[in-house]
Amino acid sequence: MPYGQQRISVVIADDHAVVRRGLRMLLEQEPDMEVLAEAGDVEEARQALANHRPGILLLDLNMPGPPTLDKVPELLEASPGTRIVVLTMEDDAAVAQEALRRGASGYVRKGAEESDLAQAIRAVAGGGRFVSEGLSHAVAPSAEDDLSPREIEVLRLIALGHTNPEIGEALGIGVRTVETHRRHIQEKLRMSSRAELVRYALDRGLLASES
Repeated sequence: MPYGQQRISVVIADDHAVVRRGLRMLLEQEPDMEVLAEAGDVEEARQALANHRPGILLLDLNMPGPPTLDKVPELLEASPGTRIVVLTMEDDAAVAQEALRRGASGYVRKGAEESDLAQAIRAVAGGGRFVSEGLSHAVAPSAEDDLSPREIEVLRLIALGHTNPEIGEALGIGVRTVETHRRHIQEKLRMSSRAELVRYALDRGLLASES
């Protein structure tokens, strides 16, 4: 890890101690991550968030007590600066979409490659989203995203590698208008890099017709 770079702090919430230990060992092998605490249920997770204010909460959806998914907004309220990566056995795009709608920023299946988890944590800590392969359509446009038809056109052209002047010429709008659309897209999707926008466009099938 480069000198001066801050580690990504993580709290692990899973009701199985052996799973928590395995996740801790896995994450502590990453030079840019540190595990601050573990929790076995939602209330313990809430307390850990309030006490430690981590960058990431790694959250299992099937813990004892009330439905964990319903508690996502409450967990975010306990530590507004924390972003949530769901790690679950649930292999259902509808569940993934609901988790994102309620405020999670990542959704990783427990059967995914180990590298996916670290990638998801880094992507979410950097302000983006991550959804396991095969569930990527869960991040299709929703009421939360609220992209306008024009913003979708701009997003598609960004993902295809066009510059702002080229996008303006293609759509018959000024460069400043393109910049405004781009800023709105990034704000709505909570994504800051072109790479994240490209992934989003690919997940939504915007580039499917391109050879």
